[in-house]
Amino acid sequence: METVPLQELENRWNRCRALLQNCVPRAAGIIVFSRLNIYYLSGTFGNGIFWLPLEGKPVLLCRRGLDRAGLESAVDNIFPFRSYKEIEAVLHDAGSPLPETVAVEMNGLSWALGNSLTTALPGHVFLPGDKVLAMVRGTKSDWELAKLDKAGAGHARCLVELLPPLLKEGMTELAIAHCLSNIFYAEGHHGILRMGSYGEEVFMGHIAAGDSGNYPSVFNGPLGLRGAHPAVPHMGSGSKVWRAGEPLTIDNGFCFAGYQTDKTQVYWLGERGTIPASVQAAQDFCIEVQSWVVDHLKPGALPSDIWHHVSAWADQEGWGKGFMGLGKNKVGFVGHGIGLAIDEYPVLARGFDLPLEQGMVLAVEPKIGIPAVGMVGVENTFVVTEHGGRSLTGDQFTIICVEA
Repeated sequence: METVPLQELENRWNRCRALLQNCVPRAAGIIVFSRLNIYYLSGTFGNGIFWLPLEGKPVLLCRRGLDRAGLESAVDNIFPFRSYKEIEAVLHDAGSPLPETVAVEMNGLSWALGNSLTTALPGHVFLPGDKVLAMVRGTKSDWELAKLDKAGAGHARCLVELLPPLLKEGMTELAIAHCLSNIFYAEGHHGILRMGSYGEEVFMGHIAAGDSGNYPSVFNGPLGLRGAHPAVPHMGSGSKVWRAGEPLTIDNGFCFAGYQTDKTQVYWLGERGTIPASVQAAQDFCIEVQSWVVDHLKPGALPSDIWHHVSAWADQEGWGKGFMGLGKNKVGFVGHGIGLAIDEYPVLARGFDLPLEQGMVLAVEPKIGIPAVGMVGVENTFVVTEHGGRSLTGDQFTIICVEA
């Protein structure tokens, strides 16, 4: 089984240390709790904590899975522990004692567990380290980009080549979701999509036929959907049928070796000539916006500048009401970082004023909700390069027509 090379891990540790000194200068290291960030820094999906000191070797403490960690991780210092009360003693014995002031991944613990940690370690000061972790993960290495390239290629093939021949009038959203799931698994999707935001979930993405694209959503994205059930507001509805003259909007992720790409493809049941002019114009505008954004996905560009430009552009062209969601589904971004989680740093939104860097990966997703019709638009995953964004998910941006 493939493992994360030691050199790859060491590069991540060094970037994390450099950012710690810039962003949290008082901290002498960082403690990580979430399994996803433990994987990122250790190479194993550990149940425990990972301690990265500014100087010296990191330490992985495992509550469960110690033997597995030994097989998968290139970290030298891997030890068992049972409770937060043991952290000081175990780190001391490992030759990496816990300093007085450290950064911690606060989003990686519930309030209850956070209280347990501070109670168990009363002599220490804990500072927020989540921004550091987000920024480190935001810039991908060549090793990571190779995974994302494979995910993107499989993603494009599924949505553009393999799915359209299987789509038929009268299929429910849920039937389309099941059909797509089979295709995804056959093409190498590893069957899981991960979100970083607390409490956010997704499974295989959104399947929205017709006015489902504007159905009230609890998901932090512009595309509405009915979902399978109020307890499972994902995939699509078993009662909503795709009819002729309706758009079908599929917004989902593809995962390979833990790395995810995001893509939205719109389909139309009927000949191209049956697409209403207003629907086609909205799609064309979204494609034009994506093209402009991609041209500006270069090192040094400010994400907030990109957002302000396209938001004003949509207003100027008369699309502001439905741009990035209709009504309360509207969101204040036009793209987001992606990698081990679908929602990563940076976000193409106001307030994100640090420049883009070479190797960042972003999903760019201009969409427009049209009342009584649904949602159209486009989304693809791009790598930031000095020449602009390089697409990982193909170059099919137009509406795909399916014979009614």
